[in-house]
Amino acid sequence: MKAVIIVSTYPDQKTVKKTANELVKNRLAACVNISKISSIYSWKGKVENTTEFLAIFKTTQKNKNSLKKAIKKMHPYRVPEIAEIDVRSINQPYLKWLIESTN
Repeated sequence: MKAVIIVSTYPDQKTVKKTANELVKNRLAACVNISKISSIYSWKGKVENTTEFLAIFKTTQKNKNSLKKAIKKMHPYRVPEIAEIDVRSINQPYLKWLIESTN
């Protein structure tokens, strides 16, 4: 089985933690790393400078589509970032834990 990383950004810590807890509880993600970041982006013709929270969801190939659907359903943004990172290499003990945590 293959590991997959999904990333998304959130407007506040409360929302990202609620989402992360729910998805780990439901075993769609084995782990979610959350970091406070500065984001500069274009939105509706303006350049925005904001603080956001980056969520890195770790899951398996088997669960990735369900995870993406759950993120989209729970996400507060009208146009959420839900980006998949293909993991080509991962240490086997971590992969074993990831699979066990999402089954």
